[in-house]
Amino acid sequence: MEVFGSSGARGIAGTELTPGFVLQVAEAAGTVWEADRAAVATDTRRTGQMFADATAAGLAGVGLNVDRLGITPTPAIGRYCDQEAIPGVVLTASHNPPEYNGVKLIGADGIELSIDRLERIEAHALSEEFDIVPWDLVGESREVDTANETYVQSLIEAVDTERIADADLTVALDPGHGAGTLVSPDFYRELGCEVVTVNAQLDGHFPGRMPEPVPENLGDLGRLVESADADVGIAHDGDADRSVFFDETGSYINGDASLAALAERELSAGDHTVAAVNVSQRLVDVCERVDAELELTPIGATHIITRIKELWTAGESVPIAGEGNGGVFFPDHRLVRDGPYIGAKFLELIADRPASEVIAPYQDYHNTRINLAYGSEAERRAMLSAAEEFVHDADAEISTLDGYRLDYGDSWVLVRPSGTEPKIRIVAEATTADRADSLAGDLADVVRAAVA
Repeated sequence: MEVFGSSGARGIAGTELTPGFVLQVAEAAGTVWEADRAAVATDTRRTGQMFADATAAGLAGVGLNVDRLGITPTPAIGRYCDQEAIPGVVLTASHNPPEYNGVKLIGADGIELSIDRLERIEAHALSEEFDIVPWDLVGESREVDTANETYVQSLIEAVDTERIADADLTVALDPGHGAGTLVSPDFYRELGCEVVTVNAQLDGHFPGRMPEPVPENLGDLGRLVESADADVGIAHDGDADRSVFFDETGSYINGDASLAALAERELSAGDHTVAAVNVSQRLVDVCERVDAELELTPIGATHIITRIKELWTAGESVPIAGEGNGGVFFPDHRLVRDGPYIGAKFLELIADRPASEVIAPYQDYHNTRINLAYGSEAERRAMLSAAEEFVHDADAEISTLDGYRLDYGDSWVLVRPSGTEPKIRIVAEATTADRADSLAGDLADVVRAAVA
């Protein structure tokens, strides 16, 4: 797909992502959708209102009425679309820096669109084939301010509130100035938790930290856990479809470890789970212990959702799926990545023992991640060419499902172009930190040298 990457269309606002482009995407989506109404929401980015205006204009131009939800987490607009049986558009760049924005499309079932639906919309956008209506049939807009409140109530009904309340937990929360600021503090307090916060002011400049919930951005949360004697720290990305955690000592919990812990509670023999090609051996080990099947896809929520739907069609059970970046699906609840809900499911895990004990069985692996930026398409090609040459000379099992993954039996390394930023991503995992660092570092040196 040329327009939609691993999780919607994204780019630097005003240059790579323009109001005109967003208008065309909205016109194309409204042309393909068999609907007379659609929802539009944003995260907290400074350019969100501008792109929401363009989206509303594009939808109205092809005859759809527009429900404008304002700042709303992605899982909350998904629930609204499902409840109202209408499609929707989210203006968000999720974990990307503040200069970025993006377009994510949601179906009338509240689920991000599958690849085949996105390809149909993309074809209309690229060919500029739109069903523009006459002046007297254009759609109208209305403001809707209830989506966040009703979303929180639906979450309360979906988790074990008694178990969490009885545990008398203190939650340190970092919504990262994003859309989760409007829902997560209230939600966890409604569950009976004491909640302390950092970076809990709506601000599209993201002054306290960048939107991506990675360790180097979350130092304030770790310190808050310690100072507040909290039982857990929870951090979201910009649109709150992810959650990552800190244990009660203020130590960061690897996202692959929290995914494995959640999966071991959900999976039974004969179940399936779906993960991306950067899957950790932690999840592989869980599947082997419980006799569940693991399915791999290219990286990105769109690919995982598409595969889950295929498994459902085949009559298979998929109680959990996701990636080690905090983006976990509980498909029996809803086929969405839902940061506040993921956080509540982790609270259920730690209701009777500390987070450090919950995670302890999944700490036998070490991960190293390196991101290498490129400045042009020529640099991107040179870097990937160098990576390909390195991979084919290596004495390892090679997977090309998404980029290049080298499996050495006791360790692996993956190199691939990001689907959301101009970067080459390298991830390695091994049973020792030195081995993971060496695998990632050797490959990174080769890729850097290609454009030195």
